[in-house]
Amino acid sequence: MSVNSAGSAAPRGTDEKVDLDLIIIGAGIAGINAAYRYQEGASVGRSYTVLEARESIGGTWDLFRYPGIRSDSDIFTFAFEWNPWPRKEALANGADIKQYLIDSTTKAGINRHIRLGHKVISISWQSEYLRWRVVSNVSSNDKPTVLYSQFIYLATGYYDYEEPMKATIPGIDQFQGKVLHPQFWPEDYDYSDDNVVVIGSGATAVTIVPSMAEKAKHVTMLQRSPTYIFPLPSRGALSVTLFTLLPWALAYSLHRIGWILQTIFMIAACRAWPNLSRRYIRWENSRLLPAEVSWDPHFNPRYNPWEQRLCASKDGDIFAALRAGKASVVTDTIMAVRKDSIQLTSGATLYPDTIVTATGSKLLFAGGMTIDVDGKAVDYANAFLWHGTMLQDVPNLFFTIGFENAAWTLGCDCAARLAVRVMRDMNTNGNTSAVARLDAASAKTMEPRPLFSLSATYLKSVNEQLPKGGTGVWSPRSNYLVDMWKTQYGDITTALEVN
Repeated sequence: MSVNSAGSAAPRGTDEKVDLDLIIIGAGIAGINAAYRYQEGASVGRSYTVLEARESIGGTWDLFRYPGIRSDSDIFTFAFEWNPWPRKEALANGADIKQYLIDSTTKAGINRHIRLGHKVISISWQSEYLRWRVVSNVSSNDKPTVLYSQFIYLATGYYDYEEPMKATIPGIDQFQGKVLHPQFWPEDYDYSDDNVVVIGSGATAVTIVPSMAEKAKHVTMLQRSPTYIFPLPSRGALSVTLFTLLPWALAYSLHRIGWILQTIFMIAACRAWPNLSRRYIRWENSRLLPAEVSWDPHFNPRYNPWEQRLCASKDGDIFAALRAGKASVVTDTIMAVRKDSIQLTSGATLYPDTIVTATGSKLLFAGGMTIDVDGKAVDYANAFLWHGTMLQDVPNLFFTIGFENAAWTLGCDCAARLAVRVMRDMNTNGNTSAVARLDAASAKTMEPRPLFSLSATYLKSVNEQLPKGGTGVWSPRSNYLVDMWKTQYGDITTALEVN
């Protein structure tokens, strides 16, 4: 019987080599960042591994490969704080982000801890041994692999990597052309000289349309309702000035801080003065639109700015495609898809060769794995989340959630830093388990709050599957500067039971 670093016995028959201090599940941005924070901030000699279901790291950036895929927030805050982005452009394409993640793991030595092809199917907390039992299906092995760990860090994202969200499009099965979903884009698919209809109006559609318009005969963005689109220059005047006059490291740091503050102030301004913000966005859009394309109804949403996330258009590329006549936008609803056409409610008909359903991705908590504590399944959808990081009543389990209104990486970093702080304090004090507990009074009176407050349809869907926020230490993430201060200096003892 092996003895773990916390001093408690591991389950009988466990190989000491697979009895770890921490298992990180997922090797995307969140998992890679958690690995870095752990190996830099945890006590010397602590062991960890990263389990990744896919055959390559990158998560979202390995999965999605549709035309034009890029970051939808600035790369300076999307990149890791500990490994600066090596270029000066504000928005980065997917292939460059994937390579950046590979380079980051190599630079930090994280790649030596990653096990690819390990799809975790269940994690079970065993109070008798104070360990998590982690069962994985391994692509290179017919038998499941079992590992044990004192702590688990979930960095699984919230997309279903194996099944896309099925949009309700009447008659789509009758279409005899090609129907594509961005999540499973066929390699080397040739759409040259095709008439393409992209169904959707979110960030994916806004990215795909101008990219496909470069090769396709024509691309039509068919939307039921519009979203706010804001042109974002690859390199603004401030960026050019900073990188020209200052040393790279200083310019980069100032640029990163500037983007963080700019995002916070922009959201605050949109919420404080929604009508003024709407008029400004209209002015920006109208000066870039061709005369034959009106702002209303095609770019005039039914909601106020930042009630849903704004879509960034790199250098105004979608407006450029409209001006060039390579793309068009239609705001209407689909009556039916025929074998060679799309019939709209207005009576108009589109004749595509290819249809792209950019209508969103299916959401899945924890990669679909089962989670139980001493054999009792965890009802995570009705659990509260402590400091946006630990599930109520679940020992030694950390969870990653980002910000809805800022770069996802910023929220991931708050979660990773807090998790490391909790684990380090436990090790210093000789504790072996930590559980976030809701006291009886709070359990009766605290109203559940969604982790995401924006009104986008996909966020409403994910809120139904995710844990809940509350008040105090159970509050959802809302502001990076506030959350990072709490992470590093705030109270981490309230509602946390350690033994």
